[in-house]
Amino acid sequence: MRLSHGSAALSATFDEPNLVSAAGLVPVVALAADCRLGDLGADKLTLKADGGVNAAVKVPALVAGMVAGADSIADMDLLRHGGMDRLFVGIRAPSTLGTFLRSFTFGHVRQLDSVAAGFLTNLAASTPLLAGADQVAFLDLDDTVREVHGYAKQGTGFGYTGVRGLNALLAAVSTPIAAPVIAAARLRRGSVNSARGAAKLLGEAIGTARTCGAGGPAGTGLVLVRADSAYYTHDVIAAARRGGAHFSVTARMTATVKTAISAIDEDAWTSIHYPQAVWEDDEQRWISDAEVAEVPFTAFTGRRAAEHVTARLIVRRVKRLNSTAVAGQGELFAAYRYHAVFTDSPLEMLAAEAAHRGHAIVEQVIADLKAGPLAHLPSGKFAANSAWLVLAAIAFNLTRAAGALASTCHARATTATIRTQLIAVPARLARSGRRLRLHLPQQWPWQPAWTQLFDATCRPPAAT
Repeated sequence: MRLSHGSAALSATFDEPNLVSAAGLVPVVALAADCRLGDLGADKLTLKADGGVNAAVKVPALVAGMVAGADSIADMDLLRHGGMDRLFVGIRAPSTLGTFLRSFTFGHVRQLDSVAAGFLTNLAASTPLLAGADQVAFLDLDDTVREVHGYAKQGTGFGYTGVRGLNALLAAVSTPIAAPVIAAARLRRGSVNSARGAAKLLGEAIGTARTCGAGGPAGTGLVLVRADSAYYTHDVIAAARRGGAHFSVTARMTATVKTAISAIDEDAWTSIHYPQAVWEDDEQRWISDAEVAEVPFTAFTGRRAAEHVTARLIVRRVKRLNSTAVAGQGELFAAYRYHAVFTDSPLEMLAAEAAHRGHAIVEQVIADLKAGPLAHLPSGKFAANSAWLVLAAIAFNLTRAAGALASTCHARATTATIRTQLIAVPARLARSGRRLRLHLPQQWPWQPAWTQLFDATCRPPAAT
């Protein structure tokens, strides 16, 4: 590919007032309005002074900027170009939006959490966002450290990754046929333990998932909470049970877990072959063959008897590359590496083990956020960054809902793909008969999906 004319024969001028660079924001903003994002902000947020007024306008503006690709407050200026002020009302300058964020306190962030939960519920009711949730829904819990630079940001610290940053805790809900969306998000200090506050957030996430249809109206469907060993705590499992959900949590290799594994009879192991290889973190290699067995197990026996939890311990073992035992280990762990999952899942053993491995889907959510709004935590104030995280979750869910309306392929696409193909579409505005018309690129490869999204959100209802 090369220029049709030499570079000397080309020129460029920024002088067209009727162009917009993100025509896909039209159906997306229409969808947000239909699902009452602005109304929820006005109803629930009690910000009054210091730039906190008019949340009904500023919350959707921040979310729209994030959907279009903004990852800092300054990037919100991409909403102010060409014909954007003819397409949208309520556009605000980055400085105004930054002042709005800095007016948040911890209590206002919790109010914004309520906005996010209500908005996700409305999205799930209006779009096929969580198809099949009434039958099977997975709720995945995980956290990530977002690196920051400089000492001016409140709450930063060195966490388990060894870098200076802030910790974001996420709960993502998905189904076997629907991509994950964020049911709850919470920003924490950078040096915090992964499990701190996880039980409370999980309880809120289960409640939100239920209002989105998880488990069905009668509660007969499966809702399974999945998490890694950082969340192998009594409080997290108790929160799952209080919410009427099942749990599947990676068990830490404590003495009691090792004792339970050693009691498994050699004939109880079932060989399995993974159609798609599984990455083995400790061995740093892909594996295709393993063996699985299960044994009854009672966890948290160091607590009072009423808090003991009895369920299943599903164990996967993989042969080591080096069969030589590590110094200080017993013979049991000389030839195999063991991975134990503590679960009360009603699924049979192999299905339960496969369902737990699906927990890795939450990493896609984290990667999408870090490739978008969570590329930066833009403010020096902790509460402002907390609000930024919740708004990023709202933008993520809105983008996912737009993809679900556009096509089956976009329903499971990454945020970057949806933005490239459906959001960042240039268009020229024309006015005719008191109506605006968008002229989009001819032969746009994803025209059918874009048109389907536009028709679903912007076309008037058909006459009856």
